[in-house]
Amino acid sequence: MPGAAPLGRDATRLLAALAGEGAYAITDPAEPAGWIVREGGRGVSLGGGRFAPAAGRELLATDLAEQAGGRRARLTISPAGRARLRRERAGAHSPFLAQHLDLVGDAPEPDRPQRDASESPLAWMARRRDRDGAPLIDAACFEAGERLRRDLTVASLMPRMGQDWSGVSVDGSGPRDPAAGSDAMLAARQRVRAALTAVGNDLSGLLIDLCGFLKGLERIEAERRWPARSAKVVARIALARLAEHYGLEREAVGPERGRLRLWRAADGA
Repeated sequence: MPGAAPLGRDATRLLAALAGEGAYAITDPAEPAGWIVREGGRGVSLGGGRFAPAAGRELLATDLAEQAGGRRARLTISPAGRARLRRERAGAHSPFLAQHLDLVGDAPEPDRPQRDASESPLAWMARRRDRDGAPLIDAACFEAGERLRRDLTVASLMPRMGQDWSGVSVDGSGPRDPAAGSDAMLAARQRVRAALTAVGNDLSGLLIDLCGFLKGLERIEAERRWPARSAKVVARIALARLAEHYGLEREAVGPERGRLRLWRAADGA
């Protein structure tokens, strides 16, 4: 990568291991100069592997890792280390933009850039954990909110920032014909209407603010004059109803084993 010094194989593996939530490295008692990685994102310390002594020294020398004073001080990833990983994961598409943003999306195309997940309150709620260590919303609620966000975008129901040049005029100069919408747009509007009807009028406005306008929970509370931290509870209820409408379950349900079936040709065939 241009502008970045290449790392050794062990140092690259150690940097990736330290990027996990709550991950850190301590000196190996069996090999004092080596490193043992621990992962403690959910309050439980799990083993993340052992690494050679040179790997930690290389990360410290390149400022990709940090270590406080003391013999048993933990080795953690530095902001420079996280920035490097973001650039590498972005590939050839805006690597230095990915250094400052939380870009998501696989195999981005030139005309469809990656999306900044930090702008989405849904992504923030999925990453944020409560006192029990569980995320504020589960995978089903997150996918339901993302599905509604995509339908709102395709349906062109949200206001645009700037001029819309994608419209098709009837005679080439006049305003766009209202009946000239694409089938995809009309289908998306039908899905949005059905989803909001299923959720109910009491929660549909919140979902539009959360999934359409991408308003944060604090802003929703301020605009609606709700008590602090109340939007989190209401958003959970609304997203749960939305997930139920879409048929999304928190976990797979069904029999532990499926019945075996044997296909045989009919006698005399």
